[in-house]
Amino acid sequence: MAIWIPRPLYEALPYVYIAAGTALLVAAYVLPPGPRGWLVVAGLAVVVAGLVLWMHRRDYRATQSEYDGRQLDE
Repeated sequence: MAIWIPRPLYEALPYVYIAAGTALLVAAYVLPPGPRGWLVVAGLAVVVAGLVLWMHRRDYRATQSEYDGRQLDE
């Protein structure tokens, strides 16, 4: 079962992840000590996830001609 999301949302996801991770890192800097360590870890994890997703898409688009365009169920 595949989940389909609108293309603009799909294309924006890496940037949303990177922005959310950056917001967590800024919050860790601004907030008083306490949950600061967890915010830094969560922020870095979300930024890395966004960068990995962005790099995978860039790599796929660069090598798209090597992939078979047929659907799996055809």
